[in-house]
Amino acid sequence: MSDSTQDDARDPLGGIRVLDFTIMMAGPYCTRFLADMGADVIKIEAPDGDYLRTREPKREGQSAYFGHLNSGKRSLCLDLKKPESLEVVRKLAATSDVLVENFRPGAMKRLGLDYETLKAINPHLVYCSISGFGQTGPDAQRPAYAQIVQAASGYEAAFARYQDSGDKPANTAIFHADVLGALFAYSGILAALHHRNVTGAGQHVDVTLMESMLMLMPYEVQEAQFPAPERRPVYPPFKTSDGYVMIAAVSPKNFEALLDGIGFDGWRNDPILRNDAVRQENWNAVMAQIEAWTSGRSAQECERVIGAAGVPITCYRTVREALAEEQLKYRQSLARVRDAAGDYLVPNLPFRMSGARVQVREHVPALGEHGEQVLRELAGLDPDEIRAVLGERTG
Repeated sequence: MSDSTQDDARDPLGGIRVLDFTIMMAGPYCTRFLADMGADVIKIEAPDGDYLRTREPKREGQSAYFGHLNSGKRSLCLDLKKPESLEVVRKLAATSDVLVENFRPGAMKRLGLDYETLKAINPHLVYCSISGFGQTGPDAQRPAYAQIVQAASGYEAAFARYQDSGDKPANTAIFHADVLGALFAYSGILAALHHRNVTGAGQHVDVTLMESMLMLMPYEVQEAQFPAPERRPVYPPFKTSDGYVMIAAVSPKNFEALLDGIGFDGWRNDPILRNDAVRQENWNAVMAQIEAWTSGRSAQECERVIGAAGVPITCYRTVREALAEEQLKYRQSLARVRDAAGDYLVPNLPFRMSGARVQVREHVPALGEHGEQVLRELAGLDPDEIRAVLGERTG
């Protein structure tokens, strides 16, 4: 057996074919995770491509943002306004295992590519829809991106409540809802594939960004129903002589180790430090005492002294600094992918399997790169039919 065959045999989703009708972030990230597990993901793009192909950061016209979300897939360009393109999708769906889409609810039905229609062609198909608020209900047609859902879910208001100044919510540029939606869609698809192995039947997986965001906030969801008399304690950044550190002395034992470690010898008799109850009651004053100690020392010294006491602590790092950490190198947490402008790093999935390969695949597809190959090998089209579908595109 060749090494490549051995690798294929170790892919957890080897042999699974995925039709990827996704754009932007949540859907593409989900299908990249499937590709990382060895699935054959066919990204079906409009003739002008996924919008993220145009987004920074770019090098020589190639978007690293797009590649981060779409490495390891094959790209097929189809104009879904053309009947022959829709017929191609039906042929591909007949022999595929999974279809993922993140259009506004109803869009796939208008194309005749909804779950019920394709189920009649392939009853084994696992069909996953990702949307802001769900496929049904009063908000189903509400336009939604991650920023909208994060604000609508209460997350931004809850986050603002934990800040020390101002009632205005923070600016938004990191899209938690998309990443969470991708992960829950990924897990739902895996569960549906297992269910199919047991029952033989596919099913529709309906994933929402809104419900994904609620899963991020277990305390806040419960506190909304049973209000606490005061804001829960927050863990502020502690100023040092050259930056900030985060100290997470969460348990009473950790906190007492922190006080001993930084030399608060008399804390057992101090009226605001002596036990957990009084520390909770005087949280802000306690935090000020800790910061009085850290502010006279460098972040590195704080990390060394407090870490030696067994208390979780870290300096604040930039993303660039975090990517250079030795721990990530040791675990091979980052892998190189390549597009027409060269190679760059993206994170692997954050778990390892002792008997299987879980790794981002290195090739970032050019727009329509695999069109002729997919139409010939999987849809069974002859050269004239391929030209009719692709028009002037030859990739």
